[in-house]
Amino acid sequence: MKSEDTPFEGGPLDGRVLPVLLGMTGHPPKVYRVPVPDAAGGPPTVLVYRRVQRAHGGRFGLHPGWKYTYDPTGRTGGGPRWPWSKPDAGGPPGTPRGPEHGATPGGKPDDADE
Repeated sequence: MKSEDTPFEGGPLDGRVLPVLLGMTGHPPKVYRVPVPDAAGGPPTVLVYRRVQRAHGGRFGLHPGWKYTYDPTGRTGGGPRWPWSKPDAGGPPGTPRGPEHGATPGGKPDDADE
């Protein structure tokens, strides 16, 4: 497998350059998750870094490579964004929602459900 030395900015890994495995397209993953074990033996904390372009292309417009920037919110943000999709309600994807966030206003039962 191929890897590429990729710099990290922000968060606990600021200033480090780590080898990151490349995918089938030759690019590193869009989101890089780093699990950090808890000192008390609890569940590990997951640091989330997002892939961004290093800088704009120079004289010839060649792609300069990638870097990772720290995302303190920790949202995964995965999946395609369809034009008909609603914007995120503020919680991370996969967060269970109550009946107040149903398809009908106010969480009331729909006439079609009867």
